[in-house]
Amino acid sequence: MTAARLLIVGPQGSGKGTQGVRIAELLSVPAVSTGDVFRANVSQGTPLGQQVKAIIDAGDLVPDALTGEIVRDRLAQADAAEGFLLDGYPRNLGQVSDLDEFLDGRGEPLTAVIELVVPREESIRRIAVRAAEQGRADDNDESIAKRLAIYESETAPILEVFRGRGIVDQVDGVGSLDEVFGRIVDALAARGITATVA
Repeated sequence: MTAARLLIVGPQGSGKGTQGVRIAELLSVPAVSTGDVFRANVSQGTPLGQQVKAIIDAGDLVPDALTGEIVRDRLAQADAAEGFLLDGYPRNLGQVSDLDEFLDGRGEPLTAVIELVVPREESIRRIAVRAAEQGRADDNDESIAKRLAIYESETAPILEVFRGRGIVDQVDGVGSLDEVFGRIVDALAARGITATVA
């Protein structure tokens, strides 16, 4: 069986966070979301967390070097030894190089990249629905368009790198949660990545 060292990629509103957690649970590997890892380090008051908090409090973005350090620290934990699912990292070419260096050093490269494909109009519609349900003021038309533009400009190049390695599975992200989940499971199974039966 192929080890599940996965990355899930998709625009805001693609459902990647929700699907990532479901896939991780199915495969019994941790879902490693950079946002969650940042928050965990901050709440636990770790040295890395204190650095992140100071940067975020100043209204700045966490730099690639620190993000990479925090992700490496998380992937070095025992529960990630048999695999993991990354969500939100790497998100640019510099972070890809950093992750490659770490994983190649362990002889454990990524085995698959799940790209959730959702038309721009559908992403915008879903984010608008979420904003209304959760009262998120940051999900306005202008900020949504800006985030999608950043995704398209920064994430497209990393997908080309992974496509060159033949590890990207494009999955149609339109449909019910269960329909999309089923497509992801089928794509992974075609690579020999399946749930382990206890």
